[in-house]
Amino acid sequence: QLQFVESGGGLVQPGGSLRLSCAASGFTLDNYAVGWFRQAPGKEREGVSCINNSGRSTSYADSVKGRFTISRDNAKNTMYLQMNSLKPEDTAVYYCAARSRYTSGSCYNPRSYPYWGQGTQVTVSS
Repeated sequence: QLQFVESGGGLVQPGGSLRLSCAASGFTLDNYAVGWFRQAPGKEREGVSCINNSGRSTSYADSVKGRFTISRDNAKNTMYLQMNSLKPEDTAVYYCAARSRYTSGSCYNPRSYPYWGQGTQVTVSS
């Protein structure tokens, strides 16, 4: 059974940092492109960042560019999101997701991802 276990969320002050982890089990992550999404209360789920199966190609939403870094360690079957200079507007539930490396179309389309983590809450507040 394909599963993700997310960790690393929490409460942080503005300007602080968090590192989210997403460990996959039941499948080999290196055959999949992966992405991070977030959903704030009352808002639609939005793509934050994505990375291809090899890790050589990454993409970031304008709202997080220069502050967030996506990475993956295929040997550990784990993906990460390093979040620096956090702002109150980054507050949301963050989800990791995976899709086949052969899936076409925008990597920010949540409907293109069949596999999802359970979500982890990130709250940025003083």
